[in-house]
Amino acid sequence: MASQLDPLFAKRRQKVEDFLAHAICATAPDNLARAMQYSLLAGGKRLRPVLCLTCAALCGADEDAVLPFASAIEMIHTYSLIHDDLPAMDNDDFRRGKPSCHKVFGEASALLAGDALLTDAFACACQAQVPSAQLVPALAELAKAAGSGGMAGGQQMDMDATGKSDCDLEHLRSLHAKKTGALLRASCTCGALLAGAGRALYERIASYGEQLGVAFQIVDDILDEVADPAVLGKPVHSDRDQHKVTYPALVGIEQSRLLAKEHVRQALAALEGLGDDARLLAELADYTLERVS
Repeated sequence: MASQLDPLFAKRRQKVEDFLAHAICATAPDNLARAMQYSLLAGGKRLRPVLCLTCAALCGADEDAVLPFASAIEMIHTYSLIHDDLPAMDNDDFRRGKPSCHKVFGEASALLAGDALLTDAFACACQAQVPSAQLVPALAELAKAAGSGGMAGGQQMDMDATGKSDCDLEHLRSLHAKKTGALLRASCTCGALLAGAGRALYERIASYGEQLGVAFQIVDDILDEVADPAVLGKPVHSDRDQHKVTYPALVGIEQSRLLAKEHVRQALAALEGLGDDARLLAELADYTLERVS
């Protein structure tokens, strides 16, 4: 991925990797720490923390000052993947080309690893070196994105819609705006809040993040139908096999691609006039359409 983007992406991604390598609490029991590290350090795009760092820098913040907060977003994302893979949820045995956390450490330890990553993430986020007047609103925004009105609520909506034949496109959009879009949007808006951005700039970044989140989920749905499992890092057709409601299931592959392109267009429109500082954000939006995993 990094080779296709501005070198700044690789630089910021490496900063996140270096921070996460030491993010697990030193007093965590060995079995719990190993389960947390197994999933947290298993690779991945690190898209969300890089978005946070990039939006913060765009709004005038020192990216190193917000690095703990950006890395905390990746900890929350990792917790969600651990729990999503559990038999009670999506029942996926592989993640990023490796056995899922629960397949290696057992369901109980996987549950605790997810719980610990989510909770420890907020302690990590509090290490951001920004004024409390900027940190507290960002913490609140992140909590909302991860909670019942965001990612957790979206997962419940996804489970409730599975196997149902009466889910329309509007409901699907609402579901994914919570399940996937909320944390992607917050990755952007929290960067703006940490930098103390004005309302107008915040709204543009929020619009970008919202549109990017929709496009990202549509492409995820498409990849589950057409991707190479070896590249994707997990089996394909799992959504179809579990009778989940997806964009391809409702409107077909080609129309799904058109929808993703339209949302990327809207994301790019939100960046107009922001100059070179927004270049990486624009490249990440374009990459969303091209990614294969």
